[in-house]
Amino acid sequence: MLLINNLSFSRNDNIIFQNLNLSLSNRSIAQIRGKNGSGKTTFLNVILNFLESKTGEIFWEGKNIKKNIFNFYNKTTFIMDHNTCTRKMTVLDNINFWSRLSSSKLTKDEIVLLLETFNIQKYQNTKTMYLSSGEIRKLELLRLILEQKKLWILDEPYNHLDDLSIEILNQTFIDHINKDGVILFTSHLKPSINNLEVVDL
Repeated sequence: MLLINNLSFSRNDNIIFQNLNLSLSNRSIAQIRGKNGSGKTTFLNVILNFLESKTGEIFWEGKNIKKNIFNFYNKTTFIMDHNTCTRKMTVLDNINFWSRLSSSKLTKDEIVLLLETFNIQKYQNTKTMYLSSGEIRKLELLRLILEQKKLWILDEPYNHLDDLSIEILNQTFIDHINKDGVILFTSHLKPSINNLEVVDL
């Protein structure tokens, strides 16, 4: 499904990573692990075609993403390590905006249940500028369910989450791969997820 072949990236003649290979089929989950500054975010940016690799190719559904970029993006939800929600909008306004943008098929009742699952239902009418870092992170992660995409790519998804929220996210990951989803994420943590493939940078 997602094939990364001989991928290398350099910046100002400094090698950030080189000759990385990864193959993820349906029902697969992989973690890019490394200390701060090891190139985890850069690796994701190369995969997403935001940065140009020095060597290597990336394939999605058997096609080079450079020749199939719109289909690749159409099947991918990317959760960055910084927030994308609009601070002056309420939690519900942000969710409604993302829902319209992705043509989400979730009903209002399903969205309410989603808010309850992530324990932020009481903030639905609160502007995000008044939320804690953990609450905002959970709001960002709701996009995974809202957008209903095949491939999830996440940069440091566990940042600012408490233990219970980490358990919820892990179960969300498990549910997605059990439905033939594919997940690639970066983290310095060691989450408790079965059959997790780890690539160390």
